[in-house]
Amino acid sequence: MVDVLINNAGVIGSDEQSMLAIDPADWLDTFAVNTVAPLMVTRELLPFMAKSPRPRVITISSQMGSLNRESTGMYAYRSSKAAVNKVMQVLSVELKERGIIVCPIHPGWVQTAMGGSEADITVTESVAGIISLIDSLTMDSTGRFWTWNGQEHEW
Repeated sequence: MVDVLINNAGVIGSDEQSMLAIDPADWLDTFAVNTVAPLMVTRELLPFMAKSPRPRVITISSQMGSLNRESTGMYAYRSSKAAVNKVMQVLSVELKERGIIVCPIHPGWVQTAMGGSEADITVTESVAGIISLIDSLTMDSTGRFWTWNGQEHEW
């Protein structure tokens, strides 16, 4: 039985993600990890989630994938996170009848190798917030984009 699946594997992509320099193969690699893999992992674990009284699928996304934020560069990362948000939204509709909650979550700007030491929050703060959010999710929460501290994020 799987109560909570957290799709957390992710890559930022190549160092060269400007419009003029991005390599299509690197972009596709980023999509494979950030967008395709979460759906494939979820699909494989669905039989185990069906046994749970309150199954939840959480995918760590990023506010950099929000269509409401204006930014430049980072094409592979931004587009892969926007795409995984949509994948999870569609999946939430498909799994709603089975009682499976599906939500992408922005973990915050976290002090990791990817986020850097100047990031806003520690790993401990992010994880504590995500755990609290996961515990509070209901079927009314499914298909919505959340932040680590329980706020709904604009798509």
